[in-house]
Amino acid sequence: MTDHLDMERLLLGMKEYGASDLHIKPGSPPVYRIASKLHAIQSPPLTPDDTRHVLLAVVPDDQTMALEDRGGVDFSLKDKNGERFRCSVFHSGGTLHGAIRRVQPEIPDFEALHLPPVYHDVTDATHEGLVIVCGVTGSGKSSTLAAMINHINLNRHCNIITIEDPIEFEFKPKHSYISQREIGIDVPDFPTALRSAVRQDPDILMIGELRDRETMLAGIQAAETGHLVFCTLHTADTMQAFSRILEFFPTSDHGFIRSSLAVGLKGIMAQRLLPCAHEDVQRVPATEVLLSTPTVIDRIREGHEEDLHAVLAGSGESGMHDFTTSLAHLVEADLVDLKVAEQYAPNREALRSRVRGIEVRADLLVGKR
Repeated sequence: MTDHLDMERLLLGMKEYGASDLHIKPGSPPVYRIASKLHAIQSPPLTPDDTRHVLLAVVPDDQTMALEDRGGVDFSLKDKNGERFRCSVFHSGGTLHGAIRRVQPEIPDFEALHLPPVYHDVTDATHEGLVIVCGVTGSGKSSTLAAMINHINLNRHCNIITIEDPIEFEFKPKHSYISQREIGIDVPDFPTALRSAVRQDPDILMIGELRDRETMLAGIQAAETGHLVFCTLHTADTMQAFSRILEFFPTSDHGFIRSSLAVGLKGIMAQRLLPCAHEDVQRVPATEVLLSTPTVIDRIREGHEEDLHAVLAGSGESGMHDFTTSLAHLVEADLVDLKVAEQYAPNREALRSRVRGIEVRADLLVGKR
């Protein structure tokens, strides 16, 4: 393998080129993701021996056996310059592949992430219950969750316990006390961590991901008993979040889960990252926010989640909105080109109609002047 393709140099390149991700696999040169697009570096394709050499150099010694036993491991990495990375190394087709994400050195705030004011409002106003941030891989869920936790850290006196796999952002205690626990290092799994966390006097729990039934139930119950629980869920939008939650439980338990969510759920916030029209900003989020209004609570309790999209689409209440509204606002603010927004829109015609409505209202306001 050529010397210039060692992992240290590849990681330095992520910072130099502003790459969010690095992909390593045989048969291709290393690939950076820059502003949502993949760019292969100028290099010969990697061989299976190349990828094994590069990736095993960063896999922690205590995870090498797990890599072989489970077929893949996730871990955090810090280079000599203090840069942090989230790594996933896995077997595919008998060879090693790797996906490495660069963690921004500073915890972003709501403004830096271009999130709408409702994120700030919910974080300030919520002191107990369940807040879910959802989206597909690479949609910025972890950054949003970190911004919410750090906002509380800067403004409230709380005991915060995070359970992450792996730890990405390192919180520095300000007004709050913070304990960050990493799966596989500090505690074996999410359920074990949550069982002990409720005995550690937390005001706030942050769960890196709701990925199994026991973790889901523990998070819901913690929210019901007066804790504020922040978590992520791997779903594309708020409607899919309900389906995903119920999938963890047998049909006989769905009534109980709906009742618990009606009591404890405070909000579901979904997001997708879009290329920004401004050269100085790589990506901006389109968002969908569902809040626990009386109407939403009734629909959840009665099992009519299918009605919630209509509630979202027709609401301007307390910052609640759907993806179409968010996309239209991004276009209106000249942050996203209309053609780009259409590629991400759940319904292109609805988006075009909404944008035309915004343009008409703007023309009327200009005429009134």
